[in-house]
Amino acid sequence: MIDFFMDEQGQVIARERYDNETNIHRVESKINGEWVEIFKEEVEIRTRSFSGLTQDRKKLVMIAQDPSHSRWAYYTLNLADGEISKPLFSHPEKDVEFVITDINRVVHGVRYSGFVPTYEFFDSKLNARMRGLEKVLPNKSLVLVDYTLNFEEMVFLMEGEASAGDYVLYKDGVIQMITSSRSHIAPDQVNKVIAYEYKARDGMVIPSLLTLPNKVKPKNLPAIMFPHGGPESYDTMGFNYFAQFFANQGYAVIQPQFRGSTGFGTEHLLAGRGQWGKKMQDDLTDALNDLTSRGVVDANNVCIVGLSYGGYAAMAGATFTRDLYKCAVSINGVPDIKRILKTARRNFGKEHWVVSYWDKVINAEGLGDDFIESISPINHVKSVSIPILLIHGERDKVVNIRQSKSMYKKLKSAKKDVTYLRLPKGNHHLSSAEDRMEVMKAVDSFLQAQLH
Repeated sequence: MIDFFMDEQGQVIARERYDNETNIHRVESKINGEWVEIFKEEVEIRTRSFSGLTQDRKKLVMIAQDPSHSRWAYYTLNLADGEISKPLFSHPEKDVEFVITDINRVVHGVRYSGFVPTYEFFDSKLNARMRGLEKVLPNKSLVLVDYTLNFEEMVFLMEGEASAGDYVLYKDGVIQMITSSRSHIAPDQVNKVIAYEYKARDGMVIPSLLTLPNKVKPKNLPAIMFPHGGPESYDTMGFNYFAQFFANQGYAVIQPQFRGSTGFGTEHLLAGRGQWGKKMQDDLTDALNDLTSRGVVDANNVCIVGLSYGGYAAMAGATFTRDLYKCAVSINGVPDIKRILKTARRNFGKEHWVVSYWDKVINAEGLGDDFIESISPINHVKSVSIPILLIHGERDKVVNIRQSKSMYKKLKSAKKDVTYLRLPKGNHHLSSAEDRMEVMKAVDSFLQAQLH
C-alpha cells in the first residue's frame, strides 16, 4: 500500500496501491463495506498522484498532466464510480506542484511551480487576498508554511529582494513580522537575483537565474556556473545560501534550468531524457556563452560548482567541456553512472520503479552500456586539464562516497590536480551547520586560488 484516506470518523474510505512486479497502480474505494477497484493503470513509473480529499470527502484529488498543454493539473476521482473530472486547477505556464490541505487532508487549493510560487484556492476571497499580498510585496517569494483551519491567519516564509528569509503572519489584513530565519544577514547584504531566459543552440528556451554581487557593475565578472541537483528539480528566487555566498565574494552565479529540470512543463522535462553529459551539458555551455557575449561574465574566469547531479555536471564540465572552465567542484557528485545504476538494482531489485525511473532518465531506455560509459566522467580523466575539488559525505545514503573516492584515485593515478575532502558525518544534503561551514570554507579557498 502507498497511501490511504479517511472520513470524518477516522475510517479508511480509500487506499492506493502499486505493485513493482506487475507495474499495476490502483485505487480502491470502500463501497457498501467492500473494497472496489475504481482506478487501475499499468505503468513502470506512476504518472498520477493522489494527494487528498475534496471537502465533501466523496472524491480524491488527483494530480496528472493536462493534455491540452502538458502541464501538471488538478483533477478529482469520484470514490463512488471512479469518474475522473476535467482539470479544475490548470495553468498553461505553470505546474500544480503542491496541494494545500488541512490536518484531515481536505484540499483547499494548490501551489503552482515557478521561480516565485503562486497560489489558487477554491475560495475566491483567498485568491483575492493572495493577489493583494503579491501586489504589496513585489519581488518577494511567499511560501505558505502554516495556516489556521479557516485561513484567517496565514504564516509565510518571505524571501527575495532584500530578504534573507523572514517569517511573517497575515492576520486581519495586516502583515506582521514573526522572526527572521537568518537574523545575522542584513537586508542590504542580500544580493540581487535576476530571472531571465536564453536560447540554447537548438532553439530551446532555457529559463535561468543570475545572482549578481551588490555594488558591482555587471561587467566582465568572474563567475560560478552552478547547476542544480536532481536533475529533476529546479531553482527558485528564494534565498540560496550557496549562490548568495558566491555573490558576496564578487562572483556572478549562473543557475540555468537546463532541459530535464522540472517546473517548466513536460516537454522541457522529457527533453533531458538520455541527455546527461550531452544536451543538458550544452545548455550550461550556452548559458555561459550568452552571458560572456553580453559582457556580463569574463569567459576566462569561470568555475563550475555543483551538488549531486550538479556535481556530475561539474565533473562533466571538467572532462567534456574543459576549455570553458578554470576549475571544477563536485559535492556528493556522480562520476560513475554505471555504478549508480548497478547500486539501484542491488538496493531495490530490477523490477522496482526506481530502477525503471533511472533507466528512463539516464539511459533513455536502451542506449546501452557504451553510452553509459561515454557519459561517465570517471572514464575520461585523461581529458582533465583543470584543478578539481571533490567533496563527499561519509554518511551520504543517496550517492555512495565510493563515487568520489574512485574518481579521486583515478585522477591521482593520472597525475591530475585534484583535492579530496571527506566529511566524516556528512550526508547528501549537508544537513549540519558544521558540514556546511567546512564545505564553504574549502570551496572559498579553492576558488580564491583558481579565479581572480
